[in-house]
Amino acid sequence: MNTETSFLPRNSLMEFGEVYFWTSTIHQWKHLLKSDEIKELITSSLSNLSRRKKIAVYGFVIMPNHIHLLWELLEMNGKEMPHTSFQKFTAHTFQKYLQQTLPNELIKYQVIEGERSHRYWQRDPLAIRVFNRKMFEQKLNYIHNNPLQLHWGLANNPSEYNYSSAAFYENGHCKFEFLTHYLDKF
Repeated sequence: MNTETSFLPRNSLMEFGEVYFWTSTIHQWKHLLKSDEIKELITSSLSNLSRRKKIAVYGFVIMPNHIHLLWELLEMNGKEMPHTSFQKFTAHTFQKYLQQTLPNELIKYQVIEGERSHRYWQRDPLAIRVFNRKMFEQKLNYIHNNPLQLHWGLANNPSEYNYSSAAFYENGHCKFEFLTHYLDKF
């Protein structure tokens, strides 16, 4: 990794009504998102925000240490942007989950940052605006093939991986009610 660029901030600003390829990573690339229970906490948060019409999710994958979303922010969630609410809510649920089930793991996420004692998500997630259908399909393909990469080895084909939108697009199987087909947008 180039140390000169590793500390540059990424573009994490998003506007309402635009579709973004968004990546958020667990602090220090730890594999917090490995268990299905943690993945369910994430999908529950996405479902809540979608049901309340704060976001539209067109594609996603939850990997062991990061998440990719193709989504659109629709309106504020109270005084917060929806992606901020998503990260805050999931961080709080991660904290509760670890306290109840794996208390020895909490130390891995301990930080000294003012009033914060633990950090679960790295700062400054990546947000890339998706300008057209071709770009969207390229990002969706990337998302769906992420679990197939040799270093992950999570599935042999995209629709086999349970925590992604691949099955929704490949065979219409929709385990996640928060998904919206991208053809409804592009």
